[in-house]
Amino acid sequence: MSAVLHDIRVFFDHLADVGWTALGIALLCQLTKLCCTSRAWRNILATSYAEETVRWRSIFGAYLARVGVNAIVPARGGDAVGLFIAKRRIEGATYPTLGATLVALTLFDSVLASCFILYALASGELPGSSVLAHLHAFDFHWFFAHLQGTLIAIGLILLALLLLLLWFAEHLIGFWKHVSLGFSVFADKTHYLRHVAVWQVADWSLRLVAIFFFLRAFHVPATLHNAILVQVTQSLAVLFPISPSGIGTEQALLLYSFAGKAAKSVLLSFSVGMRVTLIIFNALLGFGAILLMMRTLHWRQHVEADRDAVAEHSR
Repeated sequence: MSAVLHDIRVFFDHLADVGWTALGIALLCQLTKLCCTSRAWRNILATSYAEETVRWRSIFGAYLARVGVNAIVPARGGDAVGLFIAKRRIEGATYPTLGATLVALTLFDSVLASCFILYALASGELPGSSVLAHLHAFDFHWFFAHLQGTLIAIGLILLALLLLLLWFAEHLIGFWKHVSLGFSVFADKTHYLRHVAVWQVADWSLRLVAIFFFLRAFHVPATLHNAILVQVTQSLAVLFPISPSGIGTEQALLLYSFAGKAAKSVLLSFSVGMRVTLIIFNALLGFGAILLMMRTLHWRQHVEADRDAVAEHSR
């Protein structure tokens, strides 16, 4: 974390050199991107709850809240907030179904992100496991430094989860029915392509455009190849974010991938500046949405109260 704080100071030292017009265009693309993704999620939800009215503005607010909390809370804490708000806006909604719709939403992202990662690997732009163990500010350097023990631990955890699923299989029939409802959108491939995939294509296009203008704003060579590399580092950083928004992992991978393309101080300014800007921007949008929709910023109390109510009802 001290390394990240040092890099943030480097960013503020270069603040006067930022191209504000390009930065403004990047943030406009970011906002439009969030609109597109929330629209895709709304259409998935509308398919799962075909008999209910699912308003886009409500889901847009829930999605902004999810993104805003995830910007500052590690381990995907914002997902619980987004699901909670969506549940309050859809009559008869259940958490298993809502959670499944988020998985359905991320399937397209996972496929496209994997394609970009394979492109970066084929280009030789990503570090190997031996390099990852020593990367500056990398969140997972300890795990890669002890790779054998990490793989054994992951295997044991997966085995334990499998045994638990088999143990409770008979009690999960109703649960899996709710989960399968969240994937209803895939039943009609044409409907999925026209009402979900098209919005996600727009989302990914805007991601690359936003990154392009972030590169320009911080005076790093702005090309499609470089924009894809930045997107790859972002995708890898959010898999298991330990630092807020995975800023440590993203910054470390960016410095490695862009070595020699610009001065180190410029790369530090870009890698930290882009992430800090997005954290602030997403957090402002997210907590503004929480304040408007829940009339308070103490969202944890509402989530815990709803959880207690569900537990009481199931007794």
